[in-house]
Amino acid sequence: MKRNVISIVLGGGRGTRLFPLTYSRSKPAVPIAGKYRLVDIPISNCLNSGLNKILVLTQFNSASLNSHIKNSYHFDIFSKGFVDILAAEQNVENESWYQGTADAVRQSMKHLEKYDYDYILILSGDQLYQMDFREMLDFHIENGGDVTIATIPVVAKDATGFGILKSDDDGNITSFYEKPEYDILDSLKSEVSEENKHKGKEYLASMGIYIFTRTILKKMFEDGAGDDFGKDIIPNSIGKYKTLSYQYEGYWTDIGTIESFYEANLDLCQDLPQFNLFSSSPIYTRARMLPPSKINGSYVSKAVFGDGCIIMADKIENSVIGNRTRIDKGSTIVNSYVMGADFYQNTTEIVLNDRNGRPNMGIGKYCYIEKAILDKNCYIGDNVKIIGGKHLPDGDYGTHSVQDGIVVVKKGAVLPSGTHIG
Repeated sequence: MKRNVISIVLGGGRGTRLFPLTYSRSKPAVPIAGKYRLVDIPISNCLNSGLNKILVLTQFNSASLNSHIKNSYHFDIFSKGFVDILAAEQNVENESWYQGTADAVRQSMKHLEKYDYDYILILSGDQLYQMDFREMLDFHIENGGDVTIATIPVVAKDATGFGILKSDDDGNITSFYEKPEYDILDSLKSEVSEENKHKGKEYLASMGIYIFTRTILKKMFEDGAGDDFGKDIIPNSIGKYKTLSYQYEGYWTDIGTIESFYEANLDLCQDLPQFNLFSSSPIYTRARMLPPSKINGSYVSKAVFGDGCIIMADKIENSVIGNRTRIDKGSTIVNSYVMGADFYQNTTEIVLNDRNGRPNMGIGKYCYIEKAILDKNCYIGDNVKIIGGKHLPDGDYGTHSVQDGIVVVKKGAVLPSGTHIG
């Protein structure tokens, strides 16, 4: 079956709900699982699905994202594949920046004219899942779809936080409600598998993954269908175009908040995580050529390590440890994500810091860190205690912030020896 597709990954907006991780980077550039970036997930899903014409649309805090994509994704000269960046731009026809997800694609359509494609796959840059898009494309083509939306069955308590689609027995979407009230949910049940029905997952939530037939999307834009896919394009397409629901049965989570980001990372430490890093479908990222991690005298349980770490901690439990992390002796890390560092300190600097009582990059001696996220390049002194939990009020505190009881130490923050948080 012909699948002449171009894939578009949306770089996202300001990402305020992921602050402070998005203070100096866009959401898709946020490090995940110790060695990847969020944008690696949709790009890898595309490549594993045989789709190698990929554009990433960027706007806010895009420097690190642009650098990561430039350094990560290279195709040989005999391949027609590419992962290119389309940055938001002002021009004589349009002086405004992107006004929404659909507007970002609309403004980029002129750049797509040089490519040969029949279908457009629209993806978010801040979700965690593994999907073979070929199956969704085949579903779209076989059923004569104009628009196909990937949906996932959810329970009633989650349904009020999503855009909920109601479909008939043939997969045609008949109605759409953005974050519906609880008291109207009974009327929004769709046909799902017996297993999902038994679990109470009878509501179809939009995953923010769309396939459009090229001519249809072009017509929608010409007709002024709106600036946002979820709020404008999708609701307006129902009844006017053949709009289909493609039900996805696997694991999927939207990395929209600090809490969801934290939980998704720590789930990777479980014996059977919901997101399988060890599958036959690899997650691609930048090859850094780092040495293997070195662990000395530490008790380790349910932990994931990146490359190039030097670990002398007493205990690391249920935690993700990112590339180039240094943890000194006597320290304990529990239920935390330590993102690591972008570079190694040289020996001279380390000796000078020790002599002058300044923290080195990484985590010092006899620290205790629990329920925390440490962004990259943090300098944590000796005897530092960070204990997250619901007892801590949400807020921004200079070197760190607290959201939902999770302490987030900011990128490059310095916590002097003896600092206590929590």
